[in-house]
Amino acid sequence: MKYSVLTLFIVSSLSVFAQNSEYKVSSYFTAGNKAPNTHYIGEAWLNAILHDDTELGYNITKATFKANSTLDWHKHSSAQVLIIVDGEAYYQEKGKEPVILKTGDVIKCEKDIEHWHSSTKFNDVTYLALYGGGQPTTWTEVVTQEYYDRVAENTKTH
Repeated sequence: MKYSVLTLFIVSSLSVFAQNSEYKVSSYFTAGNKAPNTHYIGEAWLNAILHDDTELGYNITKATFKANSTLDWHKHSSAQVLIIVDGEAYYQEKGKEPVILKTGDVIKCEKDIEHWHSSTKFNDVTYLALYGGGQPTTWTEVVTQEYYDRVAENTKTH
């Protein structure tokens, strides 16, 4: 009994040093929340790693899209950087041809440029999105399943 109490005391003392509630720690490994099917087709999960941090002035969101899932056309009031962490993505800006992005690719979309991005037809994608925290995303046009399927048939790897 004496050793049990001593062990419990030591373990609980160590846990005080190991975890300090003054720090706000988020995890990249958290899948996030399933996104409502508002501006996309398919299945997506969003993990707001850093969100609405006024000191930093930007957000970092981890997004995971299952294969055959796409966002609608949209734009941001700041530049957006996408870092493809795993899988393959389609990416297209208005007036340009779509491209396939793969694990390790990084692309920057300038502010107020209409674009869309998604998983590819047969591969999931996980990416980090870095963007300004000022204004919400402006959704401009629906990406239909028919349009997405045409992109899937005609898009070549960059």
